[in-house]
Amino acid sequence: MAFTFFFRDQHVLELVVRYVVPALSGRSRPRVWDAGCAMGQEPYSLAILFAERMNPFGYNNLRFDVSDLDECDTFGSIIREGAYPWEELERVPGDLFTKYFEEVGPKRYRVVDRVRSRLAFRKHDLLSLQPVGRDYSLVLCKNVLLHFQPAERVEVIRMFHSALAPGGFFATEQTQKMPPELEPLFEQVVADGQVFRKVEGTPCECSAPRGTALSTPPTSF
Repeated sequence: MAFTFFFRDQHVLELVVRYVVPALSGRSRPRVWDAGCAMGQEPYSLAILFAERMNPFGYNNLRFDVSDLDECDTFGSIIREGAYPWEELERVPGDLFTKYFEEVGPKRYRVVDRVRSRLAFRKHDLLSLQPVGRDYSLVLCKNVLLHFQPAERVEVIRMFHSALAPGGFFATEQTQKMPPELEPLFEQVVADGQVFRKVEGTPCECSAPRGTALSTPPTSF
Protein backbone atom coordinates (compact mmCIF):
# COMPACT_ATOMS: atom_id res chain seq x y z
CA MET A 1 0.00 0.00 0.00
CA ALA A 2 1.88 3.05 -1.26
CA PHE A 3 -0.32 5.86 0.09
CA THR A 4 0.48 7.01 3.60
CA PHE A 5 1.80 10.03 5.48
CA PHE A 6 4.11 10.83 8.35
CA PHE A 7 2.87 9.99 11.86
CA ARG A 8 -0.14 8.08 10.63
CA ASP A 9 -1.58 6.12 13.59
CA GLN A 10 0.73 8.04 15.91
CA HIS A 11 -0.90 6.49 18.99
CA VAL A 12 0.17 3.00 17.92
CA LEU A 13 3.71 4.14 17.08
CA GLU A 14 4.11 5.80 20.47
CA LEU A 15 2.83 2.69 22.25
CA VAL A 16 5.36 0.58 20.36
CA VAL A 17 8.26 2.82 21.31
CA ARG A 18 7.15 3.02 24.94
CA TYR A 19 7.28 -0.76 25.33
CA VAL A 20 10.16 -1.63 23.04
CA VAL A 21 12.81 0.89 24.14
CA PRO A 22 13.19 -0.53 27.69
CA ALA A 23 13.51 -4.01 26.19
CA LEU A 24 16.49 -2.91 24.08
CA SER A 25 18.68 -2.47 27.15
CA GLY A 26 21.65 -4.80 26.96
CA ARG A 27 21.27 -5.61 23.25
CA SER A 28 24.37 -4.52 21.36
CA ARG A 29 22.83 -4.14 17.91
CA PRO A 30 19.04 -4.30 18.14
CA ARG A 31 16.98 -4.58 14.98
CA VAL A 32 13.50 -3.50 13.93
CA TRP A 33 11.63 -4.79 10.88
CA ASP A 34 8.94 -2.59 9.32
CA ALA A 35 7.14 -4.94 6.92
CA GLY A 36 5.12 -3.00 4.36
CA CYS A 37 7.04 0.27 4.59
CA ALA A 38 5.67 1.81 1.36
CA MET A 39 7.67 4.95 0.56
CA GLY A 40 9.19 5.29 4.02
CA GLN A 41 6.85 7.62 5.86
CA GLU A 42 5.99 5.04 8.52
CA PRO A 43 9.50 3.72 9.32
CA TYR A 44 10.89 7.25 9.36
CA SER A 45 8.15 8.30 11.78
CA LEU A 46 8.97 5.32 13.97
CA ALA A 47 12.73 5.98 13.76
CA ILE A 48 12.18 9.58 14.86
CA LEU A 49 10.21 8.46 17.91
CA PHE A 50 12.97 5.99 18.81
CA ALA A 51 15.53 8.78 18.48
CA GLU A 52 13.53 10.84 20.95
CA ARG A 53 13.46 8.06 23.55
CA MET A 54 16.96 6.56 23.24
CA ASN A 55 20.40 7.84 24.12
CA PRO A 56 22.57 8.71 21.09
CA PHE A 57 24.91 5.73 21.50
CA GLY A 58 22.08 3.23 21.69
CA TYR A 59 20.25 4.82 18.78
CA ASN A 60 23.33 4.71 16.56
CA ASN A 61 23.42 0.93 17.04
CA LEU A 62 19.74 0.49 16.15
CA ARG A 63 18.96 -0.77 12.64
CA PHE A 64 15.65 -0.63 10.80
CA ASP A 65 15.13 -3.23 8.07
CA VAL A 66 12.27 -1.88 5.97
CA SER A 67 10.62 -3.87 3.22
CA ASP A 68 7.80 -3.87 0.72
CA LEU A 69 6.83 -5.65 -2.48
CA ASP A 70 7.66 -2.49 -4.50
CA GLU A 71 6.36 -3.64 -7.87
CA CYS A 72 7.37 -0.32 -9.48
CA ASP A 73 10.94 -0.41 -8.10
CA THR A 74 10.63 3.12 -6.70
CA PHE A 75 10.43 2.73 -2.93
CA GLY A 76 14.14 2.14 -2.39
CA SER A 77 15.27 5.32 -4.13
CA ILE A 78 12.61 7.41 -2.37
CA ILE A 79 13.60 6.06 1.03
CA ARG A 80 17.29 6.53 0.28
CA GLU A 81 16.73 10.20 -0.57
CA GLY A 82 14.38 10.67 2.40
CA ALA A 83 12.82 13.83 0.93
CA TYR A 84 9.07 14.44 0.97
CA PRO A 85 6.58 17.19 0.03
CA TRP A 86 5.06 19.32 2.75
CA GLU A 87 1.63 17.74 2.24
CA GLU A 88 2.96 14.45 3.67
CA LEU A 89 4.59 16.20 6.63
CA GLU A 90 1.75 18.37 7.90
CA ARG A 91 0.96 16.00 10.79
CA VAL A 92 4.52 15.95 12.14
CA PRO A 93 4.55 17.68 15.56
CA GLY A 94 6.23 21.07 15.25
CA ASP A 95 9.17 20.36 17.56
CA LEU A 96 9.97 17.10 15.79
CA PHE A 97 9.68 18.73 12.37
CA THR A 98 12.22 21.40 13.32
CA LYS A 99 14.60 18.83 14.80
CA TYR A 100 14.46 16.08 12.19
CA PHE A 101 13.82 17.72 8.81
CA GLU A 102 15.79 20.09 6.61
CA GLU A 103 14.50 22.09 3.66
CA VAL A 104 15.84 20.92 0.29
CA GLY A 105 13.49 22.75 -2.07
CA PRO A 106 10.22 24.67 -2.27
CA LYS A 107 7.87 22.93 0.17
CA ARG A 108 10.12 19.85 0.17
CA TYR A 109 11.98 18.56 3.21
CA ARG A 110 14.46 15.75 3.89
CA VAL A 111 14.87 13.59 6.97
CA VAL A 112 18.18 14.37 8.67
CA ASP A 113 21.08 12.01 8.07
CA ARG A 114 21.13 10.72 11.65
CA VAL A 115 17.75 9.10 11.04
CA ARG A 116 18.18 8.23 7.34
CA SER A 117 21.34 6.27 8.09
CA ARG A 118 19.41 3.86 10.35
CA LEU A 119 17.19 2.50 7.54
CA ALA A 120 18.02 -0.28 5.07
CA PHE A 121 15.46 -1.17 2.40
CA ARG A 122 14.88 -4.43 0.58
CA LYS A 123 12.23 -5.63 -1.82
CA HIS A 124 10.28 -8.46 -0.20
CA ASP A 125 7.05 -10.42 -0.61
CA LEU A 126 5.49 -11.32 2.75
CA LEU A 127 3.65 -14.23 1.16
CA SER A 128 6.98 -15.94 0.51
CA LEU A 129 6.78 -16.66 4.26
CA GLN A 130 10.53 -16.01 4.47
CA PRO A 131 11.57 -13.25 6.90
CA VAL A 132 14.13 -10.68 5.80
CA GLY A 133 16.18 -11.50 8.91
CA ARG A 134 16.08 -12.92 12.41
CA ASP A 135 16.35 -11.85 16.03
CA TYR A 136 14.23 -8.72 15.73
CA SER A 137 13.28 -6.77 18.82
CA LEU A 138 10.22 -5.46 16.96
CA VAL A 139 8.26 -6.39 13.86
CA LEU A 140 5.78 -3.73 12.75
CA CYS A 141 3.25 -4.52 10.05
CA LYS A 142 0.45 -2.01 9.62
CA ASN A 143 -2.12 -1.53 6.85
CA VAL A 144 -0.90 -4.65 5.02
CA LEU A 145 -2.48 -7.70 6.66
CA LEU A 146 -5.98 -6.52 5.80
CA HIS A 147 -5.18 -7.18 2.14
CA PHE A 148 -4.54 -10.89 2.81
CA GLN A 149 -6.96 -13.77 3.07
CA PRO A 150 -7.47 -15.01 6.67
CA ALA A 151 -5.33 -18.14 6.16
CA GLU A 152 -2.54 -16.05 4.61
CA ARG A 153 -2.73 -13.63 7.52
CA VAL A 154 -2.20 -16.46 9.99
CA GLU A 155 0.85 -17.79 8.17
CA VAL A 156 2.43 -14.35 7.82
CA ILE A 157 2.04 -13.66 11.55
CA ARG A 158 3.55 -17.08 12.28
CA MET A 159 6.51 -16.04 10.16
CA PHE A 160 6.83 -12.79 12.12
CA HIS A 161 6.83 -14.82 15.35
CA SER A 162 9.72 -16.92 14.08
CA ALA A 163 11.68 -13.78 13.15
CA LEU A 164 11.37 -12.21 16.61
CA ALA A 165 14.06 -12.44 19.27
CA PRO A 166 12.98 -13.94 22.61
CA GLY A 167 10.59 -11.46 24.20
CA GLY A 168 10.40 -9.45 20.97
CA PHE A 169 7.35 -7.37 20.05
CA PHE A 170 4.87 -7.49 17.18
CA ALA A 171 2.55 -4.58 16.39
CA THR A 172 -0.16 -4.00 13.81
CA GLU A 173 -3.02 -1.59 13.17
CA GLN A 174 -5.93 -1.20 15.55
CA THR A 175 -8.42 -2.91 13.26
CA GLN A 176 -6.40 -6.14 13.05
CA LYS A 177 -7.03 -8.60 15.87
CA MET A 178 -4.77 -11.52 16.66
CA PRO A 179 -6.18 -14.69 15.03
CA PRO A 180 -7.45 -17.04 17.78
CA GLU A 181 -5.16 -19.88 16.70
CA LEU A 182 -2.12 -17.65 17.24
CA GLU A 183 -3.06 -16.30 20.67
CA PRO A 184 -0.81 -18.83 22.50
CA LEU A 185 2.20 -17.39 20.63
CA PHE A 186 1.77 -13.82 21.90
CA GLU A 187 0.60 -11.81 24.88
CA GLN A 188 -1.06 -8.45 24.34
CA VAL A 189 0.85 -5.87 26.37
CA VAL A 190 -1.61 -2.98 26.27
CA ALA A 191 -5.40 -2.88 26.18
CA ASP A 192 -5.75 0.06 23.77
CA GLY A 193 -3.38 -1.08 21.03
CA GLN A 194 -2.48 -4.13 18.98
CA VAL A 195 0.98 -4.51 20.52
CA PHE A 196 2.09 -8.01 21.47
CA ARG A 197 5.09 -9.70 23.07
CA LYS A 198 6.39 -13.06 21.87
CA VAL A 199 5.62 -15.74 24.43
CA GLU A 200 8.66 -17.71 25.53
CA GLY A 201 8.83 -21.46 25.11
CA THR A 202 5.87 -21.66 22.72
CA PRO A 203 6.59 -23.59 19.52
CA CYS A 204 5.68 -21.91 16.27
CA GLU A 205 4.40 -24.55 13.89
CA CYS A 206 5.03 -22.55 10.76
CA SER A 207 3.91 -23.91 7.42
CA ALA A 208 6.47 -24.80 4.81
CA PRO A 209 7.46 -21.66 2.87
CA ARG A 210 5.78 -21.11 -0.46
CA GLY A 211 8.70 -19.20 -1.92
CA THR A 212 12.42 -18.86 -1.78
CA ALA A 213 14.14 -16.38 0.50
CA LEU A 214 15.84 -13.51 -1.27
CA SER A 215 19.54 -14.13 -1.63
CA THR A 216 20.51 -10.52 -2.14
CA PRO A 217 21.38 -8.44 0.92
CA PRO A 218 19.34 -5.37 1.88
CA THR A 219 20.31 -2.07 0.35
CA SER A 220 21.99 0.04 3.03
CA PHE A 221 21.88 3.81 2.91
